[in-house]
Amino acid sequence: MGKFARSWALAKASMDVLRADKELLVFPLVSSIVTLVVAASFLLPVFGLGLLRDAGPGGGVSATLYLLLFAFYLVQYFVIFFFNTALVGAAMIRLDGGDPTVGAGLRIAAGKWPAILGYAAIAATVGMILRALSDRAGFLARIAVSLLGVAWTLATYLAVPVLVARDVGPIEAVKESASLLSRTWGENLIGQGGIGVVFALAYVAMGVAGAGVVVFLFAQGLPVAAVVAICVLVAAFLLVALVQAALAGIYSAALYRFAVAGDAPAGFDGALLRGAFQRKA
Repeated sequence: MGKFARSWALAKASMDVLRADKELLVFPLVSSIVTLVVAASFLLPVFGLGLLRDAGPGGGVSATLYLLLFAFYLVQYFVIFFFNTALVGAAMIRLDGGDPTVGAGLRIAAGKWPAILGYAAIAATVGMILRALSDRAGFLARIAVSLLGVAWTLATYLAVPVLVARDVGPIEAVKESASLLSRTWGENLIGQGGIGVVFALAYVAMGVAGAGVVVFLFAQGLPVAAVVAICVLVAAFLLVALVQAALAGIYSAALYRFAVAGDAPAGFDGALLRGAFQRKA
């Protein structure tokens, strides 16, 4: 119960950070746009060259496709980690009582790009290995591979905050993140799971309500209004997804501070550190 209470307090305070610094939403927004561009730049050549024709249960996978897949993983992970580093860096400025800006976050990420690239290479290698094992495994073995993927995600959850807070390389960041897992096991699971559950319920509620509105408008012979409602619903889903991504980054920054200090970060525990947060006017 103590871990649940701390995790819930960290999650709620993460939302307070986002309310105080709404510009943090810029990082997941730009990250999403860039990752879509990267995906298109890789998918078009793959389909254009016909590299997927022989791929599948009955065919092999060419070395060229594996190389392209690794390059895709590497670039995508670099983009994701770069903007996540910027987000976490800006969040840590807020945790220190400062007033973060988008430019400050980007400068932090730009100063860490070699370590981010190395971490992306590690993540891409792990992703390729897990994918290869899953492609060759049976049903039960795929479950085991999925559990390995979950374990990797949990163990590396604090790798980006480590890269932001310390001048270390990617291997050291992964090792330190894994070692910190033992101190934040409850908060890690409950915080990630709690945020995920809350947003999953929000998606379901939005989907049901939005579908009802669209069906009603079509039934009333208002197709234009129905299309507008669909566009609004899609925009709402995208906004909620951006909020979820931003909260995840803020929460990881707060959790890292909790792990290294032993207490909730400044402003994240009103009973211990009341008023340590500086709010924007």
